[in-house]
Amino acid sequence: MNTRTHPGEVLFAGEKPFPILPAVDHYAGAEKLMLKALSLQNELGPVFDLTCDCEDGARAGAEAEHAQMVASLVMSGENTHGRVGARIHDITHAHWQRDLEILITAAGQRLAFITLPKVGSAADTAAQITELRRQEASAGINRPLPVHVLIETHGALREAWQIASLPGVESLDFGLMDFVSGHHGAIPASAMKSPGQFDHPLVARAKLEISAAALGCGVVPSHNVTTELKDLDVIRSDANRARREFGYLRMWSIHPNQILPIVEAMRPDFSEVEEAGEILAAAQDADWGPIQQRGRLHDRASYRYYWELLQRARQTGMPIDQAYLARFFAA
Repeated sequence: MNTRTHPGEVLFAGEKPFPILPAVDHYAGAEKLMLKALSLQNELGPVFDLTCDCEDGARAGAEAEHAQMVASLVMSGENTHGRVGARIHDITHAHWQRDLEILITAAGQRLAFITLPKVGSAADTAAQITELRRQEASAGINRPLPVHVLIETHGALREAWQIASLPGVESLDFGLMDFVSGHHGAIPASAMKSPGQFDHPLVARAKLEISAAALGCGVVPSHNVTTELKDLDVIRSDANRARREFGYLRMWSIHPNQILPIVEAMRPDFSEVEEAGEILAAAQDADWGPIQQRGRLHDRASYRYYWELLQRARQTGMPIDQAYLARFFAA
């Protein structure tokens, strides 16, 4: 049995560790598509999250029934990995509080996260989080659910840093379509797809502001969906640009075809993963004091980098040496 001190115990003393989330957030609004996604998740493993959409998925007048269906699915035996969240209605919609009540009462123990769409400000976000916590307390839920916040309005973009710093926020997600629509034609429709979504200055600025705010506040930046459904090279290229040029560590998908190309593009470099295992093992053997590895000095600052990288590698299903799995990920 490994009795060495685990990196999670020593590298983040006194501060919040960075969230390690699956590289894909897959959206589904209909029960059939949710079940299909869960079947794929059970086949591939928890390399992607499933977000059940109560905002766009529910028919007008059937919001309660839809939320109840989502809660039942979260609690079902199909949800074997516990990586299913839900997007509720936005704060201007009459049903958002009822969404929370249904979801938290029936499925709060197993929900992975709650996503808040179309917030207009940090105050909007804080108000919805306060209601979420009230509902959790009422339902006897002791684990505060992580919150993912969609940045898709001018107000939310302006206050992205304040939103990202709110307690409980785990991810900032860019809502490209609504953001472009909110510019009243000043941004062309071509900016909703590639290459315009990366090259238009107003859209690129928004993406950079969101990723900078998220990373600066210790939460995960999540990139908008690509509109390409069939061409895997285009999907992979979009995810690669989001990761390499804009600093996003996670991306939406809306079709099963998109999941694996995004996961592949978001994976760390394999050689870095091998090096991370070597460095962390040597550091652990040295009780996390400074070491030399491959002719370079390493200390706790670089250990943190490599520990997060190794966790991301595992979360995206990359092969990791069994010795390092036993050291760092054994139950």
